[in-house]
Amino acid sequence: MRHSVSGYRLGRTSGARLALRRNLIKQFFTHERIQTTKAKAAAIRGDAERLITIARNSANASDAEKVNARRLVAQKLGDNQIIKRLFDEIAPRFASRNGGYTRVLKLGPRMGDSAEMVILELVEE
Repeated sequence: MRHSVSGYRLGRTSGARLALRRNLIKQFFTHERIQTTKAKAAAIRGDAERLITIARNSANASDAEKVNARRLVAQKLGDNQIIKRLFDEIAPRFASRNGGYTRVLKLGPRMGDSAEMVILELVEE
């Protein structure tokens, strides 16, 4: 029984699941909108919002805290181009917003396997 077991397994081993999440989040921050399955979107939505919050809160922090925030994000993503984009372009847009940076739009089932498809995108203000 799966009582009190959190997270989405997505039918993958732990290493494949980590790689999938990392790649989806990188693509999400690169394009600011991705089309994926409902389960995958739910799996990365919280992580993406957490990373945006870390980047947003570091804007008013000291230099040491800014470096620490970038290291925390680098630990999750590992790509310096994406980190630079997140801290310099994406996070300042949400400076006055307290959470809720993403939106999920339902598209309906995929033709091949009837998986529920969604668009995960950043909220525009």
